[in-house]
Amino acid sequence: MNTFHPLKIKNIIKETSDAVSIIFDIPTHLQNDFTFIAGQYITIKATIKGEEVRRAYSLCSSPKSGEIKVAVKAVENGMFSVYATTELKIGDTLEVSKPEGKFILQPQADKNYIGFAAGSGITPILSMIKSVLESEPSSTFTLIYGNKSVTDTIFFNDLNILEQNYPQQFKLHYVFSREQQENALFGRIEKGQVNYFVKNLYKDISFSNAFLCGPEEMIETISETLQDNGFTSENISYELFSASIDEEAAAQVKEGESEITVVLDDEETTFTMKQTDNILSASLRHKLDAPYSCQGGVCSSCIAKVTEGKAVMVKNQILTDDELEDGFILTCQAHPTTPKIVVDFDDV
Repeated sequence: MNTFHPLKIKNIIKETSDAVSIIFDIPTHLQNDFTFIAGQYITIKATIKGEEVRRAYSLCSSPKSGEIKVAVKAVENGMFSVYATTELKIGDTLEVSKPEGKFILQPQADKNYIGFAAGSGITPILSMIKSVLESEPSSTFTLIYGNKSVTDTIFFNDLNILEQNYPQQFKLHYVFSREQQENALFGRIEKGQVNYFVKNLYKDISFSNAFLCGPEEMIETISETLQDNGFTSENISYELFSASIDEEAAAQVKEGESEITVVLDDEETTFTMKQTDNILSASLRHKLDAPYSCQGGVCSSCIAKVTEGKAVMVKNQILTDDELEDGFILTCQAHPTTPKIVVDFDDV
């Protein structure tokens, strides 16, 4: 279960016209709770206009910095993102859970990493870059970063400073879709540009791992192109802005009801739910304090294990085949398909 801690906002930095970075003040007694691995995220909980909202945001600071920092970009009709970029103030308090997530980089000796990011997808990648530069002087990180323009580029100055300070370790390449800039590519990150970097510009470098963060279509294109160039799927890690619906899985969701038993915090609660409803939503309506964050199938906060019965997920870009085989589900995307089902949030 997510445990939230009230944290005061130490600083808010205007990064672009529609994005801010938020730095939290971490009390001494919570320092250990907020240690993290580069790439992980926190869940922020706030009450806005009487409604509780939770959102997952990747940490963009380095693990060694002792700083808990995220970037928030306003999205249309985004309740929390609009609030954070227009109303949130230094000194305000938000509820924050400890870092979690599987999209991580733990620096190793003599490795060459490559990263591809678009827009706010830079946040976990930036943490990874800083971690490599600070912790592993014999490793390198190459970043290809796509945005509309320079003014839309989150952490533009920070990245340029890193490039200046670590010219041998860090290689930085911008791709802009709406303006021409010297020493930057024009367009979007697509197959031709990926090939340009791995087959031409860096053909003499053997990259050990690739880290991708951005829209699903971009991730799929980059992943396929990297594998055409010798990468294995095991060496490609990614995090999505959003995940598309698996139509084949969605077709398995039928009208009907299931008796569900939810195991949470060593207590069992049994109720009847519609199979067209997802397990997380049904649990929350029955006043269960189930863990969750994005509710979009792109984080792992709501993970649980099916110990009896079956469920189908309409979205999944997180769980591995082995985890699926073991019965794990993302409850925000899972629908029961059997008359009875038992879901255990504790057994994860």
